[in-house]
This record gives sequence, C-alpha cells and structure tokens, in this order.
Amino acid sequence: VQLQASGGGLVQAGGSLRLSCAPSGRTFSTYAVGWFRQAPGKEREFVAAVSSSGGTTYYADSVKGRFTISRDNAKNTVYLQMNSLKPEDTAVYYCAADRTNTGWRIRSPDQYDHWGQGTQVTVSS
Repeated sequence: VQLQASGGGLVQAGGSLRLSCAPSGRTFSTYAVGWFRQAPGKEREFVAAVSSSGGTTYYADSVKGRFTISRDNAKNTVYLQMNSLKPEDTAVYYCAADRTNTGWRIRSPDQYDHWGQGTQVTVSS
C-alpha cells in the first residue's frame, strides 16, 4: 500500500489545518492508520491513530483536545484535523498503515507496514 499525505502548509499560531491520507491503488479500510511527525533534529513521534472501523482513536498527550483523527472508508481517506496550532507543532507529518489493526504498539513507528512521503506543517508565532 502506497500512501499519499496532503494538506500541509504555513499557518499562524492558533490556526487550523486538515491533513489527508489516502492510499494509491488499493483500499486500506482494514488497516489501522496513524499520523506521526518529525521536526528537524528530533525523532519521529506519534501523533494520533485510528482503528480500521474508526471506532477507536489514540492521541499523544501533546495534541489531545486540539487534534482529531477520523476516517471515511467510503472515500478511502483518513483525516487529521489540527486546531489551535502551536509553533511546536511544526514538523513533517507522515501517515502510516498498520495491517494488524490490533492496537498493539499503536504508538510505535515499528508497528506500521506502510508509510506516506510526508507533508510539511509550519506554524508561525
């Protein structure tokens, strides 16, 4: 499964962006999908994840209450709505798919089988 992340850009602090993640060539409705981010000089970190049905979601403490992950399996797309953005949210954001969909180690990048190319999010102060 090849994933395509989109929707990044430049926004002022306090603003909003919505990221999208979609596979090319096939459906990923049976996969859990996660978002990770990586800032310059830092390790890739977990942001949010959603189960294949959309019924279970997971968030990093740093984004809880500000970001919302969701999916529309009819459109074969996963979204990350980001509100109240802060300069520290600046990073390249990646989506990834986990074929096991068990929730096991959902916050670990190693759990994911497929990755997108990333989309840049820059939040100015």
